[in-house]
Amino acid sequence: MAAAPVWSVDPRTGKQREQVATEATAQEVDAAVRAAHAVRDALADRTVRAAFLRSAAAGLEAARDGLVDTADAETALGPVRLTGELTRTTYQLRAFADIVEEGAFLDVIIDHPDATATPPVPDLRRYKVPLGVVAVYSASNFPFAFSVAGGDTASALAAGCPVVVKAHPDHPALSELVATVLRRAAAEHGIPQGVVGLVHGFEAGVELIKHPLVAAAGFTGSVRGGRALFDAAAARPVPIPFHGELGSLNPVLVTEAAAAERAEEIGGGLAGSMTLGVGQFCVKPGLVLVPSGEAGDRLLKSLTDAVGDTGAGVLLDHRMRDAFLSGVAERTRLPGVDAPVTPGAGGEHGVSAGFLTVPADKLAAEGAYDLLLEECFGPVTVVARYADEGEARTVLSRLPGNLTATVQVSADEAAGRGRGPELLAELTPLAGRVLVNGWPTGVAVAPAQHHGGPYPATTSTSTSVGGTAIERWLRPVVYQNAPTALLPAELRDDNPLGLPRRVDGVLER
Repeated sequence: MAAAPVWSVDPRTGKQREQVATEATAQEVDAAVRAAHAVRDALADRTVRAAFLRSAAAGLEAARDGLVDTADAETALGPVRLTGELTRTTYQLRAFADIVEEGAFLDVIIDHPDATATPPVPDLRRYKVPLGVVAVYSASNFPFAFSVAGGDTASALAAGCPVVVKAHPDHPALSELVATVLRRAAAEHGIPQGVVGLVHGFEAGVELIKHPLVAAAGFTGSVRGGRALFDAAAARPVPIPFHGELGSLNPVLVTEAAAAERAEEIGGGLAGSMTLGVGQFCVKPGLVLVPSGEAGDRLLKSLTDAVGDTGAGVLLDHRMRDAFLSGVAERTRLPGVDAPVTPGAGGEHGVSAGFLTVPADKLAAEGAYDLLLEECFGPVTVVARYADEGEARTVLSRLPGNLTATVQVSADEAAGRGRGPELLAELTPLAGRVLVNGWPTGVAVAPAQHHGGPYPATTSTSTSVGGTAIERWLRPVVYQNAPTALLPAELRDDNPLGLPRRVDGVLER
């Protein structure tokens, strides 16, 4: 049987643009993984690694116009958004290059022998080593930042791990172009092309997670797809770490005092956040708790006006459009659910933004309304009107893990008066990032960033954004009583590589 073709499709028309590749067979997946595994030593030198990452960033920038044009043709996200995303991606590659050069991520710890301790301490030298080949599953909604050259790939390469990327079917042509740029950058530094493998097709993704030489995996996508891969990773004869970002409702709590103080501002901000990128952000606010009463009504009036003025947009593919329309229809059929602005079809290929309202007490117990506590991908959010704080807390207590949780507070509450401090404590168990008087859309690439959260937001406690994302692809190892001549350079007393480290309990820089 001939391999199935892989087509680049224009989501604005639903028409095929070009055949990009064919879906990878099991043999081709095996070849890609083995090629990656064979070049692990080419990434051993941190100086070479950092130079490779910087060359990759420069290569993407040099090809910017063509890459953005192709990305827009395949995703309809627009050149402004895509140009910004590509800039973020190149910044991330350079940031990891800096991290590699600094070396603190190796977490070097040396304890010299101490016969007086109880029990006695032998000579112990600990640092972190790369896991091996990492399987990267690209996301649909970020064709640069969470795809072939995105955070999973950048952090894995920075850790010294080759990658094999499973391309997303929504942007296969872009995936091929970006992989070519990365391989060209690798060649500039004597690194074989196998360091970045690329495969297409659903079955290729399944074969990839099962391959015995794949040592870890990173995924961004749906709960259903991510959980299937997570289970497959755990069911292997030798289970492997799987960092999956699966889905998030990103709840927002608006206090009564905040609504009274700035209802119109909050309503407008919510509209901008939930419709940004046609609602296709993993941190889109999907459930907003708003107080009943006059202040909450003013907030909804502001939200209605702003969402009503939002034009129709195109989702990443027609499958997502169908899921959005059916998801909205299923939710609006629930008794007591209203749609002040009805989300729906926006022309033959687009969708229009809207939001739903429901009394919060309907979400207080298990039942049909649990559907409103599930993510609906696209430009829609659910506003739950609560009668008192107890009702709001009950709804929050029923939520699964999230990437973000947001609280909108008044000036007094922000100053620590009232329940401000308690609110943060209540939201902290729900999410990996807790925001005050902001909106969750927009994930800064910064050393302190955490993009993860309790399950099902992610399947691990790690982050996929920020400097500590590199930790996912490393494991610690300690050498005991090893002669200096046998030790890695990173662990020798004379510190020939100039690494930051902790020696006998004292941090050295």
